[in-house]
Amino acid sequence: MSVSSSRGDQWTFLTNHARVLLQIARDPDTRLRDIATGIGITERAVQLIVADLEAAGYLTRTRVGRRNRYTIDPTVALRHPAEADHPVGDLLGAFLHREDPASSSGSASCRSASRRTSSCRQPARSPWN
Repeated sequence: MSVSSSRGDQWTFLTNHARVLLQIARDPDTRLRDIATGIGITERAVQLIVADLEAAGYLTRTRVGRRNRYTIDPTVALRHPAEADHPVGDLLGAFLHREDPASSSGSASCRSASRRTSSCRQPARSPWN
């Protein structure tokens, strides 16, 4: 059975929420405008997604001068019931460890600890915040 090209070329595995969270994990000081450009969605859509992620506890926003800095809590469970036994840190780790092998040792310990404790927030410039 073949998928029509008009529909088959449109879907992806990751949602825009996951993409925004990954962009923030890569650069916690990033601007929403830069996230929007990198993902290919509007800046307003990124604002709404960041508000969703903040309301759900996945990230916190801290004002630093005229900019925002985002901190991700890797211990928060994924939302869908089928994945709720996995913390978001597992998802981030699956993508981020390939990008920065030098920081993978710290993120691996955070991933294993993330199931046990919420004190796994990483210091500045880690893949998690």
